[in-house]
This record gives sequence, structure tokens and C-alpha cells, in this order.
Amino acid sequence: MTAVHSTRMLILGSGPAGLSAAIYGARAGMAPIVVQGLQPGGQLTITTDVENYPGFRDVIQGPWLMEEMQAQAEHVGAQMIWDTIVEVDLSERPFRLKGDGGTLYVADTLVIATGAQARWLGAPGEAELGGKGVSACATCDGFFYRGKKVAVIGGGNTAVEEALYLTNHSHDVTLIHRRDSLRAEKILQERLFKHHGINVLWNKEVVRFVGGSDAEGLIGIDLKDTKTGEVSRFDVDGGFVAIGHHPSTELFAGQIELDEGYIKVKPGTALTNVPGVFACGDVMDKVYRQAITAAGTGCMAALDAERFLQAQDFPVPEDAELGPIAAGESIAAE
Repeated sequence: MTAVHSTRMLILGSGPAGLSAAIYGARAGMAPIVVQGLQPGGQLTITTDVENYPGFRDVIQGPWLMEEMQAQAEHVGAQMIWDTIVEVDLSERPFRLKGDGGTLYVADTLVIATGAQARWLGAPGEAELGGKGVSACATCDGFFYRGKKVAVIGGGNTAVEEALYLTNHSHDVTLIHRRDSLRAEKILQERLFKHHGINVLWNKEVVRFVGGSDAEGLIGIDLKDTKTGEVSRFDVDGGFVAIGHHPSTELFAGQIELDEGYIKVKPGTALTNVPGVFACGDVMDKVYRQAITAAGTGCMAALDAERFLQAQDFPVPEDAELGPIAAGESIAAE
């Protein structure tokens, strides 16, 4: 028999956005269900040192922070389910979603917090040196390279913005691009070329990220000249891969409005173009992509969902297995 979970609020994703939505949704009496996805805890579970999350004077560990968020969400009444959604039907309410094991989820509201993943080069040494000199977020990790030599790999807006940001911490920033011209917007290129702290290496492709001892981490990047084929070593302390992000929205294509792959929301809200569906975190944020902004939009999504439910009357299918809140029960405001 197919397992069925019915809830007033279903949350897809368990990073800072999803867990913040769960905390606010649970406190509002909606007993949300969180489907954790392939990477419970999100990208912070593979982030070691976190120095910029408000409330902590000392460096904290990303996995620990997510464990604490999950514990708080469960403490106030959210239910965590380790599953991955493979089918979504947003054509009518209540929404119906299917897990990879066949479990059916029936939800009056849906909060999408599936996040976005940084695109990586796939070069040797990249994965091994992740967090040890190789990063995909200058805003997150640039602080660790104060006064050190850093490189940014890429040629689009993301790469140029990362290079410009890193000049706040380093006077030796190099942009490495495999072509002889950038794809970034002209105004960003002008800022880059005018900045005396940034050098550009043209026609260079990353062959390998080179590590020293465990204590040293990244010590250099092997580069191949795309015109001559010559390989040379570029000594560097930090390497930032900036070739864009890929939002996890494949499941929703054709069912919800997207903007360059990201879920489009009404400005200042978490509302999508589908009534009852809300988006938060990196899946709808192509600008900031920080844990704190993700958590903030998760709060917004839960509050928007609560207000939506207060204004609606959703029938529950007779074949659905009711969750902790039965049909017709009131939703307590926070």
C-alpha cells in the first residue's frame, strides 16, 4: 500500500531556507513536513568554517549549524523525512508530489527550498582541495585570504564580481579566463580593467589544482595555454571557481515561472505565479546566495504560506492520510 503524507505545508529542501520555513511554519501551527532531499542540510554541510552567520563570535562549523537548525525545527513540531521528490503536480490544489520510493505527499501549500549548486570545472584536485584553498564563493570565503594571493576562474558576471569583491581582502587578485575576451557586462568589465589590484590571464585553461601538505592546502594551479598548449604553474593561495550556479528547478520546469532557471517570485515576497507555491533561498536568489539571506526568505515563505492558508479553504482528499492537523482545524498565528 502506498504511503501517504498529508500536510498544510510541505517544504522541499533542508538548508537554511527550508529549515527556517519549517521553524516559522511549525510555530504557526501548520506542522510542516520537510522532505530533506539528496543533501540534507544543504551546502553548509560541506562548508567547514563559518564566520559570518550572526550571533556567533567564534568560527562555527557548517554541519553543526545545520544540525542545530534541524533540531530547533523538530523541537517546535516540524517533521523531517529523508526522501527525494521525483514527480510534482502543481496543476491543482492540494498539490501532489511523489518520492523516489513511491510515497505520496499531499500538500495545501508548497515551499520550494531546493537550492542551487555551484558549477565546478571538474579538474583534478578541485574536489580534494574544496575548503582547503578552492572555493566557489568569494563572499563566503574571501575573508580567509586577507593579504594573500588569489585567483578567480571564469569570464562572466559572476567571475568579475568575485574578482572585484576579493580586492577588499587581497591586493593580488588574478582573473583566469580560457578565452581572449570576457562575457561579463561592459560596465563590470570597465570596473575590472580600471582596478589596479586585478590582473587578467587570457587564454588559460585550468588543468589541475595543486595542493601542498595538509596544512598548506592549495599552493598552485596548473594552466594550459589554449593557443600554444603550453602548461605552466601559477602559484596561488586561493582559487575561486566562478562559472555560475545551477538552481535545482528541473522538477518544476513548465509548471512554474522561471527566470534564467531560478524560480521567479513577486518582489518583496516568496510568492510564485502558482497560488499556494512559495520559493525561498538560493533556488530563487541569483544575487546574494548567502545562508543568512536564505534563512530570511525561508521566514518570508512560511509567513506568506500562513497568510495564504488563512484566506483559503482547502478540501482534503478522502483517500489522504491526514497529518497532525486535520482538515478544518484553525491555524494559530505566531
